[in-house]
Amino acid sequence: MFRARSPSRHIALRRASPLPALVASLALAAPAFGHDFWLQPKQFWLPSPATTSLTLQVGHGPFRQRSQIPASRITHFAARATNGLTIDLRGALQPGGPADDGRLPFPLPGAYVLVLETDNRAQSRLPATLFNDYLIEEGLTLALEQRIRLHRTEAAGSENYSRCAKSLVQVGPPGRQSQAQITKAQGLTLEIVPELSPYAEPKPADFPIRVIYRGRPLPGALVKLTNLEHDEAPLESHRTDRQGRARFSMPKTGTWLLNVIWTRPLTHAEDADFETVFSSLSFGFPAAAVADR
Repeated sequence: MFRARSPSRHIALRRASPLPALVASLALAAPAFGHDFWLQPKQFWLPSPATTSLTLQVGHGPFRQRSQIPASRITHFAARATNGLTIDLRGALQPGGPADDGRLPFPLPGAYVLVLETDNRAQSRLPATLFNDYLIEEGLTLALEQRIRLHRTEAAGSENYSRCAKSLVQVGPPGRQSQAQITKAQGLTLEIVPELSPYAEPKPADFPIRVIYRGRPLPGALVKLTNLEHDEAPLESHRTDRQGRARFSMPKTGTWLLNVIWTRPLTHAEDADFETVFSSLSFGFPAAAVADR
């Protein structure tokens, strides 16, 4: 699942060193990985009523491609609107189609939150150096510190993982009342919740978000903002504070991705060391929008 963009260098580990020094020394050798997963509507802004195609995307830069995830792993896929309307979209999703992964209907105007979640039956196993690099790259410091504390930094690492993905689709003009659904948590295991709608008018200068993990604010998570039109590397990265909050500059045009990863140890599991959740939020603006970013 995790594919390095550049060869990993050898990591020298000194077991007698304190944990912060070891974490810092490991970070010097970390390469970049491509494993972000997100929902990519053909259009994020649509007339009303409308239908748009969608693809499931994974990776970034030269490793970006349509996801090969089977439909059997997708446990939930729906569109939720501010007026309480929920549209079950599992029947509209056909992963692996020749041109797209499904066509989605939006019968009423307003802002919709597309919500997708998978099971956690997938497993990844990496050699020791690559697994350490991956933990560093994604800011999973607690997992790295546990491996150091248990003297497992020279052992292969494994995890069971699941996916959570949200996407914001605007149908018709963005009225003030139609944006409320965007700022609500949707009940995913791990999710990024905007505190302001990126489609609000007038557009705010900052883009504050919260990260929720298992129903609680998540501090210390590394959240990345990537321009999907130039997606070789994130444009901004911030860690969440004690309330699970982070703040980004508000994009004004283009298509964008926020992503976050979190993991917890599986202390009694025989098949994996960690349980990891990958979560994303995609959104975009009309091609005709004129802005300075």
